[in-house]
Amino acid sequence: GAGWLYLRRQKEQQRRARRLRHLRELSLAQGDFELRDTAGRTRRKADFLGEWVLLYFGFTHCPDVCPEQLERLSRALELLERDPALPPVRPLFVTVDPERDDEAALSRYLRDFHPRLLGLTGTAQQVKEAAAKFRVYVSAGPRDADGDYAVDHSVLTFLLDPDGAFRDCYGSSRTAEELARSVRAHMDTY
Repeated sequence: GAGWLYLRRQKEQQRRARRLRHLRELSLAQGDFELRDTAGRTRRKADFLGEWVLLYFGFTHCPDVCPEQLERLSRALELLERDPALPPVRPLFVTVDPERDDEAALSRYLRDFHPRLLGLTGTAQQVKEAAAKFRVYVSAGPRDADGDYAVDHSVLTFLLDPDGAFRDCYGSSRTAEELARSVRAHMDTY
């Protein structure tokens, strides 16, 4: 019995190591970015080294998808925070609509979600470069008669480990409970 458990554990560790190698080969989240937080301070990916990070790209004028994803992210954080033995997770929201989402707009919008959710914006070029590092698709739609528009974008939440390495990403089909379980599993194997 003990031999079987040992072999099972070894196989699981090998599977995780293969998955991490595969994730690194994707070259997601490589390199740094430079954006501004809601207080106007310059923030780089390097500023979050030493922390687990859940990062979502979205925009404040999004009618449904972004609020749903931020609610799910907030709920997952609350579930993780119930275990004081776990390290804290830094939630980040990067706008894909810097034309409308300045620091003040982000600050107003993010008040309705997790209290530690940090909004990041920048110039159109800075946002484009940050999204490209995560291979996030972004496309602004046509403007209507009022000048309003939607922004089509990838709907993924990215998990970065304390070394700043990409560990996982979560689509919209994952529940908050599943997201929290996955983050916890990554922390356990880090």
